[in-house]
Amino acid sequence: MTAPALPLVKLKIERRSSHPWIFQKMVEKPTERIPPGTIVEIQDRAGQWVGRGFYNGHSRITLRVLTSKQDQLVNEDFFRERIKRAIRFRRETLRLDETTNAYRLVHSEADELSGLVVDRYGQTIVIEFFSAGMFKQRDLIISIFRDEFPDSKFYFFAEEHVGKQESFDCRPPDAPPPGTITENGVRFRVAPGSKHKTGFFCDQRDNRRLMSTFCNGKKVLDLCCNTGGFAVYAKTIGKAAEVVGVDLDEQVIALAAQNANLNQARIKFIQADIFSWLRDIYPSGQKYDVVILDPAKMTRDREEVETALKKYCDMNRVALNVVSPGGIFLTCSCTGLVSETDFLESIRRAAWQAQRTVQIFNLSGAAADHPFHAQAQEGRYLKAVWCRVVE
Repeated sequence: MTAPALPLVKLKIERRSSHPWIFQKMVEKPTERIPPGTIVEIQDRAGQWVGRGFYNGHSRITLRVLTSKQDQLVNEDFFRERIKRAIRFRRETLRLDETTNAYRLVHSEADELSGLVVDRYGQTIVIEFFSAGMFKQRDLIISIFRDEFPDSKFYFFAEEHVGKQESFDCRPPDAPPPGTITENGVRFRVAPGSKHKTGFFCDQRDNRRLMSTFCNGKKVLDLCCNTGGFAVYAKTIGKAAEVVGVDLDEQVIALAAQNANLNQARIKFIQADIFSWLRDIYPSGQKYDVVILDPAKMTRDREEVETALKKYCDMNRVALNVVSPGGIFLTCSCTGLVSETDFLESIRRAAWQAQRTVQIFNLSGAAADHPFHAQAQEGRYLKAVWCRVVE
């Protein structure tokens, strides 16, 4: 049986890129309305066939190219093969099951599934939709994952701003009960459906492990500690002498305390704004041998990048004030719109303002289950800068 013809969408430009996103200003408005998330054929200005993908006239990313192979249909088999390929990479190539039962299964453009992110947290699979097209395929996507993980519970959602930008209404199911995951022998509580997504970020797995190697017998400070990932690693694997975690959010501090208790780790967690807390302790001369600064995303708006960089500079400056001479400072940015170059410049300015000499000895990013596509480097969002504060 021949597949039904797909709507045709034409570009205003000749296609000279293999980036999966094609923006609104590059696309001719179709003569007939095409519902958001429809799979379409794409043709450039010269009449050349470009590919097949999702169309959404309401979105700034109007086309998300899924395949540029003319003989490849975007159907159930397509999604099944792409998803199975992504899972095989995590399980067979990265062999993540040997160290953890919590990792990213699908990372959007990197796995050639633009607009789809899927995480595994033990027996719970969490699916996040970033495009109307992927949301439209939700029943099929859940069915494929249910075949791969038959004993799992499923939860899906989309952030409110994504639903508005992409013009779809995602109503998540009831959240599954909180569960416990294991990572490098350390245990953490996760709560899918909470206001912090799951309350746990797999992307920092490798950085948590590396950070712990600097902590033996040391005083450690985890700023913007969230649910205590770095703090718990510092105490359990790193054998730190003293660990303090600070975060403004009362809910995540409560979950951080639970995570410490799960691992019989004695950690002091403080609910406070890091600026006021650091200013309070600075006059006493209190210093820490290892300081981690891992704040939440600063902005989603390109117009606010300069403001975000100023915030990073301010945060790094006050954090540097409490690092012991010769101490380790790990500072992170998960703001995708902030480049590594600009983030490094904000650290340079912060060090100058704090009058500290900073030696950068390592640059890292998200763990390997969060790859990025060579043609879509927007997926490289996490920057982790490892510093030694010389004096």
